[in-house]
Amino acid sequence: MDPVTLTTDRLVLRTVGPHDTDTVYDAVQDPDIQRWTTIPSPYLREHAVSFTDQMVPDGWSDGSMFTFGVFLPSGELVGMLAITMRSLGVGEIGFWTAKEHRGNGYITEAATTAARWAFTDLSVDRVEWRAEVGNTGSRAVAERAGFTVEGTLRSAINNKGVRRDCWVGSLLPSDLGIPSTAPYLPAPSSPSGV
Repeated sequence: MDPVTLTTDRLVLRTVGPHDTDTVYDAVQDPDIQRWTTIPSPYLREHAVSFTDQMVPDGWSDGSMFTFGVFLPSGELVGMLAITMRSLGVGEIGFWTAKEHRGNGYITEAATTAARWAFTDLSVDRVEWRAEVGNTGSRAVAERAGFTVEGTLRSAINNKGVRRDCWVGSLLPSDLGIPSTAPYLPAPSSPSGV
């Protein structure tokens, strides 16, 4: 798939390339981004080069990961967001926000926009969100974007060689008023199994 650009009133979501390498590298020097994400730490310039020159284009071309740089109309980088395909009709969203742009609702807006695109253009019926337990910033973004936190998964994230518990949540097309591509039959509210 060729990369797409998504826009909101405040943001431009577009792919990143070699011309963005230094900007990505500089933003990811933030210790909080390195702590709470699974990116390498320390994050070297060669990691940024590999990301912008190879990982991002390869994900788009093979349909495995759709990565967007989140920018202000001025061109300033606000953060990064990706939807990684996990199984048929299921994508997982991940994101980080540059330190100076936290608290403005930009990544919440970007997450909602990207999820809407995944539902309508990729035929995704479930977008999952996961974050290490304790990453309250990520959880706040997910909840503001409409994700339902479904629980805690034990030992479900490997962050720099350490297994950690994570929160998991989901956003469905119906949460945004969009029809699903496949029928959905929710579980009954009171268990009556065999």
